[in-house]
Amino acid sequence: MQQHEWDAGPLAGIRVLDLSSVVFGPLASQVLADYGAEVIKIEPPGGDSTRHTGPALEPGMAAMFLGCNRSKKSVVLDLKQPAAQAALHALIATADVLMHSMRPQKLDRLGLDPDSLCARYPRLVYAGLHGFGEGGPYAGMPAYDDVIQGMSGLADLMQRQSGQARYLPTIAADKTCALVAAHAVLAALLRRERQGRGGFVEIPMYETMVGFNLVEHFYGMHFVPAQGGAGYARVLAPWRKPYKTQDGHICMMPYTDAHWRRFFEAVGEPGLAQDARFASQASRTRHIAELLEILSGHAAQQSTQHWLQVCQRLEIPAAPVARMDDLPDDPHLAATGFFASVHDPAMGELRFPRPPVRIDGTQAPITMPPRLGQHTRELLREAGLDEADIAQLTEPE
Repeated sequence: MQQHEWDAGPLAGIRVLDLSSVVFGPLASQVLADYGAEVIKIEPPGGDSTRHTGPALEPGMAAMFLGCNRSKKSVVLDLKQPAAQAALHALIATADVLMHSMRPQKLDRLGLDPDSLCARYPRLVYAGLHGFGEGGPYAGMPAYDDVIQGMSGLADLMQRQSGQARYLPTIAADKTCALVAAHAVLAALLRRERQGRGGFVEIPMYETMVGFNLVEHFYGMHFVPAQGGAGYARVLAPWRKPYKTQDGHICMMPYTDAHWRRFFEAVGEPGLAQDARFASQASRTRHIAELLEILSGHAAQQSTQHWLQVCQRLEIPAAPVARMDDLPDDPHLAATGFFASVHDPAMGELRFPRPPVRIDGTQAPITMPPRLGQHTRELLREAGLDEADIAQLTEPE
């Protein structure tokens, strides 16, 4: 395919005001920034808490903040002050999207409730990134990743598989919901282009993660009456994990009838392909724990390299287990330019994962996350505030 130079991006000309913090909202708006939107991060005087989470080369620019806030601008407003609220409205009048992760009861005090704001700015896409959907008994409760992992069934899935209730060792709820929020905002922007009106978009973490988990795990409960309980047996089997080899581990996944037939032949047990427990997809699913235990036993008898060669020959999906620290040196990621370096005059060279999406063969450029309040004066001036008003908002008391 013919390659093109990256232009301003498909969202060029779209202005997003992001009042959210931590990961859920900031990651969602970073996706929009990657597509070319101008994302303005509205922060309190102390800044987003992630500015202080993890290693840092300068105060307020810690690793967690770098991971969720590239290619944005920063404006500091103390929204407890009426003058700052007025300044925010001046910015909202210039925006296409407003995002926040505040609990709904706090919005009324700031004059940011959805009904009045959407009436005042009918073309605005107003995205509420909530813990729980409005109208239910959990509405307005605080929500963090660990809480949502537990409530949505993720910890239960871990307990079913491993015998111990655990959280996934990644902020799965925040990151999954962030991607859902980004595509919800894009859908609302598309509707506005077609129908001329914005509107309120609610993205609740709890319902989003319950739906995420039940894609495969609703299972027999799709039917009335239920044809069994929740839980997809194949992914809950205790043996579903990287298989230990003589010298390490391997990810190996025979899946189709042909895969298993070839595997059984390769390990000298061709008769298992006709075993009633393993002869079809349906029967393998019912007996998946036994099947994966057999696979695990064979894997332990040979080296990782042996199994990689066997699986390549048999056309069975397989790969070694990568260490997180080794990913920057992965040959595929290097060849595709996945990691980008940015030079900052104060901090030197910093590395970032690129957004993986390519448009016409090109990827979005990476720019530094903003220092706290870096663009306050510039953007407030552009929004129509005079120098006296800006000074009142930006000078310490």
